[in-house]
Amino acid sequence: MERSAEVLIESGVVIGPKGHRRWPDELKAQIVAETLVDGATVSEVAQRYDMRANHLSEWRRMAREGKLVLPAAPEEAEFAPLVLHEVTPPATLSSPGTLDLIRGGVIIRLDATTPVGRIAEIAHALNASV
Repeated sequence: MERSAEVLIESGVVIGPKGHRRWPDELKAQIVAETLVDGATVSEVAQRYDMRANHLSEWRRMAREGKLVLPAAPEEAEFAPLVLHEVTPPATLSSPGTLDLIRGGVIIRLDATTPVGRIAEIAHALNASV
């Protein structure tokens, strides 16, 4: 009997032939966002998805580093405080028509035509990861 290389389950997680799961980035981001709700713990959320807490913590690190974009939460949306500092940016940053959001060592480069709402969502996600 031939065995399928991958099995797709309802949540979007792909299970390989050896039982290893591959999670779509959208689902990873949704799960990480659940850990940011007041009162939620990483271990509680990980248990809900039948995964190890250290795996979820790795996804949280990816989100902090800007490698995983979290979904916006309109029902909980609020403005993030904006703090301006006079900094001389390296010559390699923004070219004409781009906007750089900088938080610690994370630089997110956006097209200058990015909608202001999306910029606010990204700024909020960067602020929440601190």
